[in-house]
Amino acid sequence: MTLNILFAAKAERWTGYEQPLTDALTKALAGRNFKLATKFAPEEVDYIVYAPNSDLQDFTPYTRAKAVLNLWAGVENITGNETLKIPLTRMVDFGLTHGMVEWVTGHVLRYHLGLDIDITRQDAKWEPRSQPLARDRSVAILGLGALGQAVAEALVGLGFNVSGWSRSEKAVDGVRCLHGDAGLTEALKSAQIAVLLMPDTPATQNVINAETLAQMPKGAFIINPGRGPLINDDALLAALDSGQIAHATLDVFRVEPLPEDHPYWAHPNVTVTPHIAAATRNDTASEVIAENIRRSEAGEPLLHLVDRDRGY
Repeated sequence: MTLNILFAAKAERWTGYEQPLTDALTKALAGRNFKLATKFAPEEVDYIVYAPNSDLQDFTPYTRAKAVLNLWAGVENITGNETLKIPLTRMVDFGLTHGMVEWVTGHVLRYHLGLDIDITRQDAKWEPRSQPLARDRSVAILGLGALGQAVAEALVGLGFNVSGWSRSEKAVDGVRCLHGDAGLTEALKSAQIAVLLMPDTPATQNVINAETLAQMPKGAFIINPGRGPLINDDALLAALDSGQIAHATLDVFRVEPLPEDHPYWAHPNVTVTPHIAAATRNDTASEVIAENIRRSEAGEPLLHLVDRDRGY
């Protein structure tokens, strides 16, 4: 039987990037009889390869479909879709995970080594300084899902003093793992650098606010490659203006692209990056999609199945 796989995402992922999705999925699904296209009669579709910014928002006509296979790690824009009655998976793959690890590690090291001081110096003054070793730098990872754990393990490998916080109890080798409201306070009070890697759920929105920012050491740093709504923007700007937070590197925002008149663009202590920390790479993402199709056809559990109640 031929499997009809509907591609429901923006056109550039279909034809562009380093390797078009058509080529990557064809390679990953080698040996399986399938048809991959951007249009089918809805009742003939078996699987939907999906991005939440797709024009497809009503899943009701897709009566034969067995699963929606999301191309993004984030699923907050689809979990509440009441027309979606079939299993939904989110993207967790080698390329996305390691892209995030490399991006976060680079910015943690940038702050740890004080590289901005050297890059922006214009006064021609020779001022040697002694940097602390990684073991003397406290980093808190807020969110210990697949990405958070991978980042925490990488920073532990570099010798950093790493704490991790999650809403439920977790265990990661070499990481001081905390959970619950008391655990969040404990993680933040020693966090010289805080990395936000939580999903966007009602329970995590505005977790970085005036109260939690005040719990951090004065002059701490914020790195957010997770989700824009994790931060109360007004509170962060106030903390930056007061010096409570020395600098913030932000990759995600409540509105994207970030509006040209947003205060983050002009703030001297904010670095804006255009949602690039963990891009989906077609070659590695296709391997995960192909494996989930194989599992579904074999009656095996899907990988990275979304819990609609938890929102991820």
